[in-house]
Amino acid sequence: MKIKKEMILREIAGENILVPGANAVLELNGLFVVTETGAFIWKNLTLVESEEELVEKMLDEYEIGKETAEKDIAEFLNKLRDFGIID
Repeated sequence: MKIKKEMILREIAGENILVPGANAVLELNGLFVVTETGAFIWKNLTLVESEEELVEKMLDEYEIGKETAEKDIAEFLNKLRDFGIID
Protein backbone atom coordinates (compact mmCIF):
# COMPACT_ATOMS: atom_id res chain seq x y z
CA MET A 1 0.00 0.00 0.00
CA LYS A 2 1.29 3.36 -0.95
CA ILE A 3 0.13 6.64 0.58
CA LYS A 4 -0.66 9.00 -2.29
CA LYS A 5 -1.83 12.05 -0.36
CA GLU A 6 -0.12 13.46 2.68
CA MET A 7 -2.29 13.15 5.77
CA ILE A 8 -1.28 14.00 9.32
CA LEU A 9 -2.84 12.18 12.26
CA ARG A 10 -3.63 14.53 15.15
CA GLU A 11 -5.49 14.13 18.39
CA ILE A 12 -7.75 17.13 18.89
CA ALA A 13 -10.17 17.38 21.82
CA GLY A 14 -9.89 13.62 22.38
CA GLU A 15 -10.66 12.76 18.75
CA ASN A 16 -8.26 11.17 16.24
CA ILE A 17 -8.32 13.30 13.11
CA LEU A 18 -6.57 12.90 9.77
CA VAL A 19 -5.69 16.36 8.49
CA PRO A 20 -4.69 16.87 4.85
CA GLY A 21 -1.09 18.01 4.50
CA ALA A 22 0.00 20.98 2.42
CA ASN A 23 -0.02 19.09 -0.87
CA ALA A 24 -3.41 17.46 -0.28
CA VAL A 25 -5.37 20.30 1.32
CA LEU A 26 -6.70 21.63 -1.98
CA GLU A 27 -7.80 18.19 -3.19
CA LEU A 28 -9.38 16.96 0.04
CA ASN A 29 -12.00 19.27 1.42
CA GLY A 30 -12.18 18.66 5.16
CA LEU A 31 -10.89 16.60 8.03
CA PHE A 32 -11.40 12.91 8.65
CA VAL A 33 -12.36 11.77 12.14
CA VAL A 34 -11.14 8.22 12.72
CA THR A 35 -11.66 5.68 15.46
CA GLU A 36 -8.90 4.38 17.69
CA THR A 37 -8.67 1.40 15.34
CA GLY A 38 -8.42 3.67 12.31
CA ALA A 39 -5.63 5.64 13.99
CA PHE A 40 -3.80 2.37 14.74
CA ILE A 41 -4.12 1.26 11.12
CA TRP A 42 -2.94 4.65 9.84
CA LYS A 43 0.12 4.64 12.13
CA ASN A 44 1.09 1.19 10.85
CA LEU A 45 0.45 1.66 7.12
CA THR A 46 4.03 2.58 6.33
CA LEU A 47 5.42 -0.15 8.60
CA VAL A 48 3.87 -3.09 6.74
CA GLU A 49 3.83 -4.37 3.20
CA SER A 50 0.44 -6.10 3.16
CA GLU A 51 -3.01 -6.15 4.68
CA GLU A 52 -2.14 -9.50 6.25
CA GLU A 53 0.71 -7.85 8.17
CA LEU A 54 -1.74 -5.19 9.37
CA VAL A 55 -4.08 -7.95 10.54
CA GLU A 56 -1.24 -9.57 12.51
CA LYS A 57 -0.31 -6.23 14.11
CA MET A 58 -3.93 -5.61 15.06
CA LEU A 59 -4.27 -9.09 16.56
CA ASP A 60 -1.14 -8.42 18.63
CA GLU A 61 -2.54 -5.07 19.83
CA TYR A 62 -6.23 -5.85 20.43
CA GLU A 63 -8.17 -8.79 21.81
CA ILE A 64 -10.29 -9.42 18.73
CA GLY A 65 -10.82 -12.26 16.31
CA LYS A 66 -9.05 -12.50 12.98
CA GLU A 67 -12.28 -12.06 11.00
CA THR A 68 -13.08 -8.84 12.86
CA ALA A 69 -9.57 -7.50 12.28
CA GLU A 70 -9.73 -8.36 8.57
CA LYS A 71 -13.16 -6.72 8.20
CA ASP A 72 -12.17 -3.54 10.07
CA ILE A 73 -8.95 -3.15 8.11
CA ALA A 74 -10.62 -3.81 4.76
CA GLU A 75 -13.35 -1.23 5.48
CA PHE A 76 -10.86 1.44 6.57
CA LEU A 77 -8.51 0.86 3.64
CA ASN A 78 -11.41 0.91 1.18
CA LYS A 79 -12.46 4.32 2.50
CA LEU A 80 -8.89 5.59 2.10
CA ARG A 81 -8.86 4.24 -1.46
CA ASP A 82 -12.24 5.86 -2.20
CA PHE A 83 -10.77 9.24 -1.25
CA GLY A 84 -7.60 8.56 -3.27
CA ILE A 85 -5.41 8.69 -0.17
CA ILE A 86 -3.79 5.30 -0.77
CA ASP A 87 -3.30 2.92 -3.73
